[in-house]
Amino acid sequence: MEHTISASVQKKVPFYDVDMMRIVWNGHYWKYFEEARQALFTQKGLASFDGREEKGWVFPVIRSEVKFIYPLRLDDEFVCTAILREARVKIIVDFEITRVADGKVCARGSSEQAAVKLPEME
Repeated sequence: MEHTISASVQKKVPFYDVDMMRIVWNGHYWKYFEEARQALFTQKGLASFDGREEKGWVFPVIRSEVKFIYPLRLDDEFVCTAILREARVKIIVDFEITRVADGKVCARGSSEQAAVKLPEME
């Protein structure tokens, strides 16, 4: 059986994340994904700015995608989960946002980060 490495954050949609229809603006899903990714990295002892740059390495996002399935609305409580899929030459993290009230999946996504050597950026 494969061991899954994941972390979740639970949030409530604030007023400043919604549009005139009280639906979360699409760009805010990336913010929620990032919060879950940071929870995952923190859980594993990896801070965003932990000195890797001084050691000559950075991990920029090179690809990302999201599938919007069901809209989050003002005051919805939701859980965003980040699941580590790969961590070798690149880091691949999958995401899922689920509404707490009914368990409905609202969005799924993924991101890829590549190991890049400084200062060459290769």
